[in-house]
Amino acid sequence: MTPRIDSGFLFLIGATIAAAVLVALQSGPGHALQTALGALGFLAVLLPKIGAGVVIAATIPVLIPRERISTWIGRESGVKGLAAATIAGALLPGGPSMAYPLTASLLVSGADLGASLAFVTGWSLFNLNRTLIWELSFLPYDFVAVRVGLALLTPILVGMLARAIWKPT
Repeated sequence: MTPRIDSGFLFLIGATIAAAVLVALQSGPGHALQTALGALGFLAVLLPKIGAGVVIAATIPVLIPRERISTWIGRESGVKGLAAATIAGALLPGGPSMAYPLTASLLVSGADLGASLAFVTGWSLFNLNRTLIWELSFLPYDFVAVRVGLALLTPILVGMLARAIWKPT
């Protein structure tokens, strides 16, 4: 498998180099090196999580038939499919290293764009882990309830809008 170098990757490399140069000019080369080493340490911690997320996501097309995923959260699944994707996103533990590989896997396994966007939006807005552990620990219950209530239909509306705008070819 050949490495994929696309415009997004090149942009990130350019931004990284520009940031390193700016840090070196502003705070000195030693600080730039210290920052780079800290980032590499963070990368060493993050890579296994990303790897696990990708491996888990890769198993979905093997374990669940495309027809079943398409029935549950495909284009013809209607609002019920968007609600299911929203709930699945909200219940998904973990961060982006789980959510995004899983979303990519669902897309290639029969989920449509609307359900995939509802999944990511549900994960972003209603992640149960974050809501229970962080929000309810620090914020008043009524604040969290109003936030959740106001955002409740957002993933479904995003999914419906995506389905209305994007027609598969």
